[in-house]
Amino acid sequence: MRVIGLTGGIASGKSTVSKMLAELGATIIDADQIVHAIMEPHQPAWCEIIKHFGREILYPNDTIDRNALGNIIFQDKSAKKLLESIIHPLVKQVIAEQMESLAEMGCKSVVLDVPLLYEVGWQDIADEIWVVYVDPNIQIKRLMARNDLSYDEAMARIRSQMDLAEKAKLADVIIDNNTDIHTTRRQVLMKWKEAAAKAY
Repeated sequence: MRVIGLTGGIASGKSTVSKMLAELGATIIDADQIVHAIMEPHQPAWCEIIKHFGREILYPNDTIDRNALGNIIFQDKSAKKLLESIIHPLVKQVIAEQMESLAEMGCKSVVLDVPLLYEVGWQDIADEIWVVYVDPNIQIKRLMARNDLSYDEAMARIRSQMDLAEKAKLADVIIDNNTDIHTTRRQVLMKWKEAAAKAY
């Protein structure tokens, strides 16, 4: 089973590239979706998060207000580390279970869509790493527009992650997402074919 680790920075376009790879036949394991699932009300991560951060971060229906939680952890490194210590082991466990199941089913290609792949040291799970890269100025403009954030709020989120240029230096494949979606799609298709040729 060929395993591609797909990562990037916040608002770099990683989710767009992930969708393109799914269209090309890859099975996607999305770490963000797993995080959402384990943070659902009364799931294990939810219980631990509320225990440490309080019910003030909840909506009336008991779901976690991710913006409220984000505002806490992006301003407090110790709070960020605490949250990661709750979430990361559970996410890694689910990823391992899903990969085992897919291998048993005879799946040929899996993409691990993990925003913090390098930050959490999971790059060894994959056979090769793809990084979606954008210029910092484009990244911050996209993030401010997408999440309705101020410049300072957007920068706090970007700085909480490993520098995107540093990720690109470590990558096996770089997808440049600075221009239009058609250019990005052509790169993805070309790199997908190259990876398939190496696998077989």
